[in-house]
Amino acid sequence: MSDPNIPENLKYTNEHEWARVEGNKVTVGITFHAQSTLGDVVYVELPKVGTTIDQGEPFGTVESVKAVSELFSPVSGKVVKVNEELTSAPETLNTDPYGDGWIVEIELSDTSQLSELLDAAAYAKLLKEA
Repeated sequence: MSDPNIPENLKYTNEHEWARVEGNKVTVGITFHAQSTLGDVVYVELPKVGTTIDQGEPFGTVESVKAVSELFSPVSGKVVKVNEELTSAPETLNTDPYGDGWIVEIELSDTSQLSELLDAAAYAKLLKEA
């Protein structure tokens, strides 16, 4: 049985980001597990459109009532879109982490990196082992 909090159609990182791949564009957000661990999100620091980011490197931060956590990019590429709504409504990361709570869209520079990401089953296993 699949976990409703781990959508099958996404890829995942060990740092609890998700990636939705559509052609050469990758939409990135944080997982249900990440937002529930963080607690109430109060601020999101977003990169600027046009910023080039590398796989595994920080590209922003999420601040909650409990902690500040860095966001790590699942892929390398150029930021082509940021979710400006999060500036005024950061709690969207809590209420809809896989939908309106997306953070950035990246134009992928190296498709081979996708194979390094976890599928839903591997991510579920990671959570069980944590």
